[in-house]
Amino acid sequence: MARADFYLIAKPRFLERPLLLVCELARKASDSGQAMLIFAASMQQAEALDELLWEFDEDAYVAHQIAGTDEDDDITPVLIVPPEFQAPMRPLVLNLRNEPVTGGFERVLEVVPADPSAREPLRQRWKHYKDSGLDVHKHDM
Repeated sequence: MARADFYLIAKPRFLERPLLLVCELARKASDSGQAMLIFAASMQQAEALDELLWEFDEDAYVAHQIAGTDEDDDITPVLIVPPEFQAPMRPLVLNLRNEPVTGGFERVLEVVPADPSAREPLRQRWKHYKDSGLDVHKHDM
């Protein structure tokens, strides 16, 4: 059964820099040998995440790139996909966009901002995934 995991930002280090949580989740996937797609909300966010993945932890190396930057998209473990690019679906997807991911994955990760006013779209996605038959989980971060 496919599943959706919602990560609620609560820790101070993630409150100030929510993309750090994305980096931690990407590192965890990479360390376990799972290829991951990260659906960025914009090219600007994709570029910020690309830079942060290089510097967020001096002891970590997460092989990654932005989709469409060279021919290695298919073999890059963590592929950051801005809205203007298409990439073949992978079993593990981290979604930073406003709409839910549909089909073709085994697990989708959603990062929930700390700001209560920004949570409504995530509530709708939770409902969408639940109504679609996914096993839905919440994690406090």
